[in-house]
Amino acid sequence: MKTFDPIRMEVLRNALEATAQEMGAVLKHTAFSPNIKERMDASCAIFTADAELVAQAEHVPVHLGSMLRAVKPTLDRTGPLEDGDVVIVNDPYVAGAHLPDITLIAPVFIKNERVAYVASRAHHSDVGGMEPGSMPGSSKEIFQEGILIPPVKLYRAGVLQTDIMDMVLSNVRTPEERRGDLNAQLAALRIGERRMEDLADRFDAEVLKEGLAAILDYTERRMRARMAELPKGVWYAEDCLDNDGSSDDPVWIRLKIEIEEDRIAFDFTGTSPQVRGNVNAVAPMCWSSIFYSLKLLTDASLPPNSGVLRPVSVHIPKGCFLDAQRPAAVCAGNTETTQRLADTILKGFAQIAPDRIAAASNGTMNLIGIGGVDPRNGRPYTYIETSGGGQGGRPMGPGMSGVHANMSNTLNTPIESLEISYPLRCIRYELREGSGGVGQHSGGEGMVRAIEVVDHEARVSLQTDRRRFAPYGLHGGADGLPGRNWRIVADGKHTEQPAKGSVTLSHGEAVVLETPGGGGWGQPPAHENAEG
Repeated sequence: MKTFDPIRMEVLRNALEATAQEMGAVLKHTAFSPNIKERMDASCAIFTADAELVAQAEHVPVHLGSMLRAVKPTLDRTGPLEDGDVVIVNDPYVAGAHLPDITLIAPVFIKNERVAYVASRAHHSDVGGMEPGSMPGSSKEIFQEGILIPPVKLYRAGVLQTDIMDMVLSNVRTPEERRGDLNAQLAALRIGERRMEDLADRFDAEVLKEGLAAILDYTERRMRARMAELPKGVWYAEDCLDNDGSSDDPVWIRLKIEIEEDRIAFDFTGTSPQVRGNVNAVAPMCWSSIFYSLKLLTDASLPPNSGVLRPVSVHIPKGCFLDAQRPAAVCAGNTETTQRLADTILKGFAQIAPDRIAAASNGTMNLIGIGGVDPRNGRPYTYIETSGGGQGGRPMGPGMSGVHANMSNTLNTPIESLEISYPLRCIRYELREGSGGVGQHSGGEGMVRAIEVVDHEARVSLQTDRRRFAPYGLHGGADGLPGRNWRIVADGKHTEQPAKGSVTLSHGEAVVLETPGGGGWGQPPAHENAEG
């Protein structure tokens, strides 16, 4: 086997990760929508010429893990890209996400040879569909969730295909904002291409290609070494979503984990079948949660690339809601099901390595979408945001409060930005005291966030979970407090709202999210048991 100089490889690996970070910075600072420029609900990555993920920035885990399994199927549909081509795609059954996550992919050519691909994925605040924000609480099929974009070339040999752009923008509520965000994604690709060209000048194109392959092999070796250190055997775990948004029945994830030598297998036999509501997931979403969880189990310093998954096999039974088939609704699969997948996998890992795994975090992205016509200018607007909650208590200390955990690490929309950008008012924003589970290391507190509609009528969509089944504690720690949704109507009356659904609010009415706390880790001190 040909060896690659380890010092040169480490220099290259860090340069690639810095490139992905710079791509993200360009995307954030040139985007139009607060969801990207404030919350950074977007991710950037670099792939080999064979479409293997080789470097990523520390952006959104659910994006990057699913892109890892989705870029190759996308390129299989388009064929190898030529210099100046840019592919656009959001079809979940190809791109592995939900419709608001639009992905752009471009090749990197050095001396007329394709050496890599760069990609950016961003959550757009609207892509059409039955509700503003394109995250309806009660969709039953994919066509209700927005425009489906198969893998098509937005640019051919550097020339914008205006008919493709016009088709996309004609199917959304906020076309100018969408154009701006797509151009920001394109700018991120361009800086990625430029930095890869710089690396080729520095290392030579052939050495660069060899280096990309060496990085993946190096990660695989480290991953196999970590797997070999773990106990061998079979473990089981299960957890569930509150419901699918269509019925009150819980939706179960059942998992068998088997470790043998330097390999690990995940088997989801027994998991609930495809459902009518929108918590269905496509298979790359499942791989995304596995990718994230494995780094927690083994070594957080492992380079985040495809080499991590080479010792991994996954079995998802046919007809299971984790491998949904067209035209299933899937928008909450990205936000809610990936979180429950992570909870289930980590519950299994807690049996394998109890000193490494935290109790359950809030387990939901607490998504809210609001849209209507802005009375200040007469134009449609769409506001979308996910809210944090409590992190689970950890072996080394208490969980953090009011943060995103596991499959999302996005920021909040600052109140000032929210109220300037939209005809909305934030009337409460605080930690939810007493929501974290007690334990030797207590779970973090959830949040309370209340948004009021100002001078107009608006549609509000909620996609939340852990309103019925609490985030679990571990090793004697107490569960976190489940979340709650409610609305304040004009006379001040409070009305409970379901975990998933859409509702119309008038001027002065508000929607309130109380997000779950994290579970506690370990037996609480004796005096806390006595007080309880």
